[in-house]
Amino acid sequence: MDDKKRKRLVTNDIKRLTDIFKEVDSKKQRTIKGLIEESAFMKATLLELKEIIQNEGVINEMPQGEYSIMREHPALKSYNTTIQRYTTVTEKLLGLLPKDAPRNDDGLSEFSAFLSERAD
Repeated sequence: MDDKKRKRLVTNDIKRLTDIFKEVDSKKQRTIKGLIEESAFMKATLLELKEIIQNEGVINEMPQGEYSIMREHPALKSYNTTIQRYTTVTEKLLGLLPKDAPRNDDGLSEFSAFLSERAD
């Protein structure tokens, strides 16, 4: 993924999430802004890592002097760590929504779809 595409994905996700959370109490907005920015960055990172994993596989060969070993692809390790953090950030964001806010917004459904896609 090139830098231009990554920036566009991050910017679009920030706009999408900002719109979802625009009704949240002003006292929470500073916290929300930071979480939204991190979430958008992590989502773009996950998409990039996923692309690498799909192209190169989950196992790669690592040279060790005169021989080589098979190991888990470093991108897969990064993906697994990042998806955990992304899930935590998303849960924190959802916790900041007003109790009466509808939870089936398109943006939130998109997150559910993303997690389902990961399970495939």
